[in-house]
Amino acid sequence: MSDFPNKLQHKLDKRYNENSIRQLGKSTSLVDFSSNDYLGFARNEELFSKTFQLLLSKNIAQNGATGSRLLTGNYPLFSELEQMLAEFHNVENALVFNSGYDANIGFFGAVPQRGDFVFYDEWIHASIRDGLLMSHAKSYKFLHNDLTDLKKKIATILHSKTDHVDSEIYVVTESVFSMDGDSPDIHELVHLCKTNGWRLVIDEAHAVGVFGNKGQGLVQELGLQEDVFARLVTFGKAMGVHGAAILGENRLKDYLVNFARSFIYSTALPPHGSVSILSAYNFLMNEGNRERQQLKENIVFFKEGLKKKKLDTHFIESDSAIQCCVLPNNDTVKLVSGKLALKGFDVKAILSPTVPKGAERLRFCIHSYNSKEELGLVLQLLSDYI
Repeated sequence: MSDFPNKLQHKLDKRYNENSIRQLGKSTSLVDFSSNDYLGFARNEELFSKTFQLLLSKNIAQNGATGSRLLTGNYPLFSELEQMLAEFHNVENALVFNSGYDANIGFFGAVPQRGDFVFYDEWIHASIRDGLLMSHAKSYKFLHNDLTDLKKKIATILHSKTDHVDSEIYVVTESVFSMDGDSPDIHELVHLCKTNGWRLVIDEAHAVGVFGNKGQGLVQELGLQEDVFARLVTFGKAMGVHGAAILGENRLKDYLVNFARSFIYSTALPPHGSVSILSAYNFLMNEGNRERQQLKENIVFFKEGLKKKKLDTHFIESDSAIQCCVLPNNDTVKLVSGKLALKGFDVKAILSPTVPKGAERLRFCIHSYNSKEELGLVLQLLSDYI
């Protein structure tokens, strides 16, 4: 075998030297404060049984989709699934993708056109950034959750361009940010976009299942779904399964079917994947209320514990299941994470360059199945260590 390319080795060495090398995790028996399984659906035996029963009731005995949905993979269950998603999320239509990453690169690689402008929050998910790299539109970041900076950036760019009469302006954010757990002022964003004719796109990956009177997400909790051009919902977080969907009007779905390359050129989800999504949503709408209520109580309990132990100044303000303790320096945050692991708690250290240098943090993911004893003890340990 030939020598490994020097340029690649240099980049690996740099990560090792900065103590920021990524490695694949291993399954542990530690108390879970790191997974995205906020409602415990991924490990719920009742839901597993219901999914199996739904497979049997639909007489599905097929392992794979056999092709992309434009070839042989568009089995009838997709229509039922997408109709259910559209009704639950109060939108004209939905298009299922194999993952949130596929959905975002498909959407942003296809929808913004040459001559258009995309303004995105500086801490937007990497999949959106990668999609924008595939786009012919010009894209610009604005300061995190800073709508004053957004307006300033748009005004500056448009003032410098003389040929933007036919340009579309897309504003992109997340309803709950994955590395901070915080949210933008969606009401004000909607007002800005409606007033100026901009198109608002919101990634709801970490809001679905957690916010809304039935877990529909933060946009629907605020009653703003009709004012958002497109929403991304994913099923690998609170829903506990796999896949994602873009929500929007019928014409958006038609457009994506024709031009989103990650949709056109991917083998479709297998039938079991679609049944799993249907089953998870059915569970959320019926039995899932107890898990959602318990999650809300645990978030409140955790935040009250932060104040009692005077830890709240270390944490980013968040009402979501993601609570982040900023401990600058990769070495420091890895050290505290390691100490918590030795005491039986799985709390992930989020390192730069995943987050900006100086903003390294411990990311606590709160779940419906975390007990009050576990929440209290992990906070006591954190207090001792920092």
